Amino acid sequence: MLTLRLPTEIEERLEALAKATGRTKGDYVREAILEHLEDLEDRYLAETSLEQLHRGELTLHHLDDVERELGLTG
Repeated sequence: MLTLRLPTEIEERLEALAKATGRTKGDYVREAILEHLEDLEDRYLAETSLEQLHRGELTLHHLDDVERELGLTG
């Protein structure tokens, strides 16, 4: 369970959208959080990978090289 306080303007916009569509405010809040959460997770993964690359913990490989090593080139 999560409780949060929204600024009045956002609360009013959310209420109007819910009334206009017949959905609940909770539906929209869940949808917004899930969409943004995926973006945040992707960003965290990208930043972590970049840090590992800079520390020499990851190596990049060109697609052409990988395809050639796997025998996938024509």
